[in-house]
Amino acid sequence: MRASLLQIAVNEGESIESRRRRIASLVREQAGADLVVLPELWTTGAFAYEEFGTEAEPLEGPTYEVMAKAASDAGVWLHAGSIPERDPDGPLYNTSLVFSPSGDLAAAYRKIHRFGFDKGEAVLMGAGEELVTVRLPETTIGVGTCYDLRFPELFRSLVDAGAETFVVPAGWPERRRAHWTLLAQARAVENQAFVLACGTAGTHAGVPQAGHSIVVDPWGEVLAEAGAGEEVLAVEFDPGKVGVTREQFPALKDRVLGLEPPRR
Repeated sequence: MRASLLQIAVNEGESIESRRRRIASLVREQAGADLVVLPELWTTGAFAYEEFGTEAEPLEGPTYEVMAKAASDAGVWLHAGSIPERDPDGPLYNTSLVFSPSGDLAAAYRKIHRFGFDKGEAVLMGAGEELVTVRLPETTIGVGTCYDLRFPELFRSLVDAGAETFVVPAGWPERRRAHWTLLAQARAVENQAFVLACGTAGTHAGVPQAGHSIVVDPWGEVLAEAGAGEEVLAVEFDPGKVGVTREQFPALKDRVLGLEPPRR
């Protein structure tokens, strides 16, 4: 399976419309890949809190339309990162969009764990409630976003829902880059799954970004890792390794906690 992680920067002075066109062009250049992944909140920048409300868009808004066409033009599965979504009947959400190679919306995931504690995303956006998996021809992906990576129970629940490959777009800060790498490897090892984690480059609202998008296999080995700048991280991996790993080292079968209690 061939994947391309587009580690882009949210450049100051670049309009969202221009950025959409630039990223759509990058997606089209990945024709031949099976899966293309964008970072979190790339339309605004993950730390540009003051822009969430002013730049929020409906689910099927401008970004949806541009990314759907780009996926169709390239003939790829596209995880189009996330956008600030404005629900007409509720709050804002940090919402990821996944498109099929025909340009149809395969899934939308509203980020469950919001970052910021008592400010930023945590107070400006609502929390999602539903797990999301998407069946691709080669693998079933489970979707998480950035801060979700710190919550192992989410990824274990995705495994229970059939996930074999985790796709995690992020706007992760450089000052906690060591955590980014460590947590990506931990989620892979403990769930015996691939992790494709796509971050951003540059600086968002004064916050330097970690970059270093990473692909990790079910044994925790790093198959590919980007640097700090803008980069297309292209990698080939064998989704069949998940089943082989879980059969050769069946740790998931020894789970005790988190399972439904036996009936009496």
